[in-house]
This record gives sequence, C-alpha cells and structure tokens, in this order.
Amino acid sequence: MSYTIVYKSLPKSNPHPMPARKKVPAAKKPARARGPQPAAPRASRGDHAYDTLFAAIESGRLRPGSRLREIELSEWVGASRTPIREALGRLEGEGLIARDPSRGMIVAELDHGMVAELYDMREVLEGTAAGLAARHASEAEIDALRELAQRDREAGDDAVRLARLNRLFHEAVFRSAHNRFLMRAVHALRQSMVLLGRTTLAVPGRAEVARGEHDAIVAAIARRDAEAAAAAARAHIRAAYRARLGLLLEE
Repeated sequence: MSYTIVYKSLPKSNPHPMPARKKVPAAKKPARARGPQPAAPRASRGDHAYDTLFAAIESGRLRPGSRLREIELSEWVGASRTPIREALGRLEGEGLIARDPSRGMIVAELDHGMVAELYDMREVLEGTAAGLAARHASEAEIDALRELAQRDREAGDDAVRLARLNRLFHEAVFRSAHNRFLMRAVHALRQSMVLLGRTTLAVPGRAEVARGEHDAIVAAIARRDAEAAAAAARAHIRAAYRARLGLLLEE
C-alpha cells in the first residue's frame, strides 16, 4: 500500500511582531456627592465691613469728622480688625475717610470750597446726561422717567423716601444717556456726594420745586430737545446747590 504525504505551508511569521495592545481601564465616573452641596461663596468679610461702613456714612450715622477706631468698629460691625482695616483702606482710597494729625482716622469733611467744586462737576455731568438722554433714550426709558416723576409727586413730604426716589430718577437719566464713560465719572462723583449729609429735599418747599424741575427735564427729553434737556438739568443742580448752601449755613 502506498501513502501520499501532503505538506501544508505554514503562514510566515512577522519578523517584527506588533506588541500586544494593553487594555486601558475605563475612567471611573466621579462619585456623586451625597448630602447637601456647599453654598456659593458669599461676599468676603472685608466686603461686608466696607458695605456696612459705607452705608453708615451715606445715612449720616457716621458724620463727617467722626473718629474711626478699629477696635470700636470691629465690635460694631461684628468682624475682626483685619477686614475692618481692609474696609478702611478702600474708603480712604475713595476719599471718604482721611487721616487727621490730631484725631487719627476720621470720616472726611468737605469745606465750602469743596462743596462748590462738587456741585460744579455735578452740573456738568447732569446736563451732559440729560442732553444725551434726549438723543438716545428709548421710549420705554422715557416712560420709566415719567413714572418716577409721578411716584415723586405721590411721596408727600417724606424726606427719606423723596431722597431715594430722587436718586433713582437721576440714575435713570444717566442710564438713558447710554454712555459708559459718563457712568464711570458719575460713579466717582457719587462716592463723594455721600459726604454732603442730609438731603436738600428736607429744606421746606424744596421738594415741590424739585418736582417741577424733574418734570421739565422729562418733558425736554421726551421732545428729543437735547439743548433744553441739558439746560433744565443744569438749572436743577444750581437750585439744589443754593439749597445746600442754606443747610451749610445752619450747621
């Protein structure tokens, strides 16, 4: 019996075999935290101390010339001396507090010359803002000015409420001007205005006159009369300055 031998060819081996690919373990998903999530970070203690002291100066609780002692402020605000020191540094940089050779750190004081300079700048900025508002205010912004003027008429003789509405009215005029550089200048000016003390709207008869002045500003803006709006705003600030002089003479 004869046998036939069959030879099967074997596959040629690769002289440069590829290394075996390693399995990369899948990344683990972070475990979901259990329990209540941490709250968003709150304002720093320095910010809280600054806001408290600024509000006290603005309201007149800390009057111009008042001495500012870190230990007393720390107890009053409820913060350590470090955030108090930080807040005082910010207020000093903004010109709201000053260092007196004999009294130490005090709330800054404005003399008559400084008050006159402040109102000169305010007249320029308010007039510019009203003129720009006559050109750029939207109809919705003009309606908002009318509404604020109406709320002012309904406030009666409440000096605190009148002062708040007056501030809202002037802020609305500045926003209606749509000029960011003007807003920066106004912000710097308003920082110093908190040193003026009580509102001129507390002067007998001043609130009623101011209402008419506001109405004139709004009417000119609504007519898109930039020149008349600027003139009305400047006249309004000059009248406020005369009332301020009366308050200063009483002190």
